[in-house]
Amino acid sequence: MTTDEGWVEVFMTYDSLEAEMIKDLLESGGIPVVLRSSKVSPYPVNIGKMGEIMVLVRKEDEEAAARVIKGEDEAPGPLSE
Repeated sequence: MTTDEGWVEVFMTYDSLEAEMIKDLLESGGIPVVLRSSKVSPYPVNIGKMGEIMVLVRKEDEEAAARVIKGEDEAPGPLSE
C-alpha cells in the first residue's frame, strides 16, 4: 500500500503492542515511522479493517525497513556499527 504523502506500508498487524515494537525497532535505526489505524480507542474492535494497524515508512526506506522486520539486517544507523 502506498499513501499520497509518499509513505508505504511495510507491516500490518492487529496487535497494538506488536505495532509499537516494530515502530521502536525501526525508529531506533533512524527510519521514521507512522502507525495508521481505524481503531476507535474506547471501542477495542479487532474485526477486519477496523482492527488493522499499518506500519508505514517513507518510500526510500521501504527496502531497509523490510530487511529489518524480516530479521535479515540489523536496524540501520547508529545502533548497527
